[in-house]
Amino acid sequence: MSVPSFGVGTFRLEGEVVKNSVLNALEVGYRVIDTAQIYGNEASIGEALVESGVPREELYITTKIWVDNMSNAKLIPSLKESLEKLQTNYVDLTLIHWPGKNENIEEYMQALLEAKSLGLTKEIGVSNFNIELLDKAFDAVGKENIATNQIELSPYLQNQKLVSYMREKGIKVTSYMTLAYGEVLKDPLIIDIAGKYKVTPAQIVLAWALAKEFAVIPSSTKRENLISNLQAQQLQLTSEDLDLIDGLERNGRQVSPDGLAPKWDD
Repeated sequence: MSVPSFGVGTFRLEGEVVKNSVLNALEVGYRVIDTAQIYGNEASIGEALVESGVPREELYITTKIWVDNMSNAKLIPSLKESLEKLQTNYVDLTLIHWPGKNENIEEYMQALLEAKSLGLTKEIGVSNFNIELLDKAFDAVGKENIATNQIELSPYLQNQKLVSYMREKGIKVTSYMTLAYGEVLKDPLIIDIAGKYKVTPAQIVLAWALAKEFAVIPSSTKRENLISNLQAQQLQLTSEDLDLIDGLERNGRQVSPDGLAPKWDD
């Protein structure tokens, strides 16, 4: 298996809002859903998945283990609880959400690998890991078992050192907050390029990320935005456009919670 390049995110969406978002996404063609234990929306997503009528084998569902559950005693039971909420026997991908203090990285990575061997998840990976922690994860379970590292990545934060390392090691880059909470959509350059192609600024940014072979998981509560985001897959930017967008780098990190985030690679 390999991590799909385009899905829908559900961060900060709960209750009927997330349920409607997922139902709309599935109706317009999405088949990849990204959630996490800490989002508090797995049960609502599970309801949407059942109501949609989309066969389970057509879906690719990702969830993430929260730091409170990163131990031998808690990881697998917490994942089983996630499966109950999502109303499925397995997820396609399970990630460690944040490294936290990471002293027990070997313990929780091996517990995650055990979850895979039990059939609770088809693939495993990590999120918000720097190069040092990726190496520790490789040592714990083998590089071949790490499907992706999901990281904050946008035209304003391109994580070039980490991305280059992941490519060298054959690890898929999954970008979250690709639109930088919408900030990058206001950028004059992005607006100008969008005007040239007669598309939305979001489509331009997503097409840029896809051109770099990143997986993306943008979220939206609006059906029309879900549709237009999906259409970014058909948009081909020129090398000149890509270079111009690359020039927007400003180390614009927006998410780095104390006690959870690692020391980021320069």
